[in-house]
Amino acid sequence: MSKTEAPDTSKAEASGAGRSESPEEQNDLGAAGSQLSTAPVERAMPGSFGGKRAPGAVGWLVWSGREVVGWVRWMWRQLTSMRVALLLLLLLSLGAIPGSLIPQTSIDELKVQDFKKAHTTLGPLYEKLQLFDVYSSVWFSAIYILLFISLIGCIVPRTWQFVGQLRGRPPGAPKRLDRLPAYTTWRTEAEPDEVHEAALGLFKGRRFRADLTAGKGGAGASVAAEKGYLREAGNLFFHISLIVLLVAFAAGALFKSEGGKLVVQGDGFSNTLTQYDNFKSGSLFDTADLAPFSFKLDSFESSFERKGPEKGTARTYRANVSYSEGTDGKEKKQAIEVNKPLEVDGSKVYLIGQGYAPTVTVRDGKGKVVYKASVPLLPIDSNGTATGAVKVLDGYRDKNGKEEQLGFNAFFVPTFAGEGQGQMFSQFPALDYPVLALSAYHGSLGVDSGLPQNVYQLDTSKMDKFKDSKGELLKQRMRPGETMKLPNGAGSITFEKDIKRWATFQISQQPGSMWALVGAISAIVGLAGSLFIQRRRVWVRAVRGADGFTVVEMAGLGRSESAKLPEELGDLAAHLHEKAPSAPDQDHADSTPDVVPAEGAEK
Repeated sequence: MSKTEAPDTSKAEASGAGRSESPEEQNDLGAAGSQLSTAPVERAMPGSFGGKRAPGAVGWLVWSGREVVGWVRWMWRQLTSMRVALLLLLLLSLGAIPGSLIPQTSIDELKVQDFKKAHTTLGPLYEKLQLFDVYSSVWFSAIYILLFISLIGCIVPRTWQFVGQLRGRPPGAPKRLDRLPAYTTWRTEAEPDEVHEAALGLFKGRRFRADLTAGKGGAGASVAAEKGYLREAGNLFFHISLIVLLVAFAAGALFKSEGGKLVVQGDGFSNTLTQYDNFKSGSLFDTADLAPFSFKLDSFESSFERKGPEKGTARTYRANVSYSEGTDGKEKKQAIEVNKPLEVDGSKVYLIGQGYAPTVTVRDGKGKVVYKASVPLLPIDSNGTATGAVKVLDGYRDKNGKEEQLGFNAFFVPTFAGEGQGQMFSQFPALDYPVLALSAYHGSLGVDSGLPQNVYQLDTSKMDKFKDSKGELLKQRMRPGETMKLPNGAGSITFEKDIKRWATFQISQQPGSMWALVGAISAIVGLAGSLFIQRRRVWVRAVRGADGFTVVEMAGLGRSESAKLPEELGDLAAHLHEKAPSAPDQDHADSTPDVVPAEGAEK
């Protein structure tokens, strides 16, 4: 059996995968080279949209109307182009950078105030530019809305065009198949109908969409096959997923709620607005939408690395809680860990911090207990060193029977280094050698003024010091079980042996988080499809030659030039050649069609 006769193979090889057709060749391809993509055809902006202007005022009005409409259409085409959509997406990413670098009012208003005090020049400038409220600023919202419009304007017409392509059939072969990037030909004794039937079966077996089309313009009938529609589907899927992401982020920003709560061991929390230590929400959030649930902190477990370079690193970090859904739900148990939140009715409860709450008992001069509580203290280092304040608001009277308020500055270390071992800072975060240092004041705590006050700080501006025998501020370091006596029979304060733990929780409702995750995963899948799937068309034409043999031509065309197209065409031609072998009177004995893969094609 002789080798395939390919008079135009050298030409096809020379053109290769990187060959670009001339305008004449493109016109010659006709419908065969069209609609390989759903991208709109670029239209150059004409010199005048209105055309020639008729004389007179009416002519001027008509011309002006056509001009305005033309400019509006041109601007709409620019806005809905994929180029502008990508540019807006880049601008949105750049616009989000200040939101992560500059304190935001919606997240921490105190940090914003501190920034303004520390930067007297930049502060007013940032405020005018709305950099303290980036995500609700006019300019960020404008980019967001324009991107949304641009994506929709891109996707809708491309989707309808793609649906039309799916409903259509592959276009017929161009008159000159040898002009295509991948091409081969041979002569066979098989009838043209037999070749076409074999080609149809081959293409359908390879999951091509194939159809037998009649010849046009003097060309014979041919089999047209097309594959790779998922490339355009992936492209559209990617951009639809971006819209889903934008909608999810918008819903999350408008309807979200987020608050924090510090809970001492043995205490609980009910999901109502008054129970939060701090709370913020989206502009469309209704507090009536807070999920009805409650929980109680039963215990807090923690363990730490005791040796090596990671000494003090937490190994166990777990809050054991009892929770119930609704007002009369059955109580359930669960452990909340970092990145393992409690999920209740669309709300998530995250564990974000922990510390110690020493229990203290305050007695008046007559020995009456006027205050007993576990006071949470805020850690200031990784080893658990903590500070805070003990405030006795009501119930205390001095030796003369006068009502007073007491205040104690507190400094706590879970592991004390010992006397003469440097400053009073903890050496380890576990309760190995706890020590509580207190300094005492009496007078007015200032809570009756109506102004908000930090519960962890003591305002001593209206208070007097309790003084020791040397006339200095009364202060003492205490171990669990020890008592500090107040002078002149004013009472005492005892550091109890019961040291409780506390934990801080963040309770969040993010209605768009699941859709955002779905959109992100879908965008990755769509992008992968648009990058790695190749849209291509293959034609087979078999016509009776002047010498009585059937001349078989095969050619392929891809949306983007690829070295795999000639390789795939060669594989298809080899299988078709088995069913329509070369005529026996040819000069060579090789039964493989002469299809030369482009340089760099995979073997």
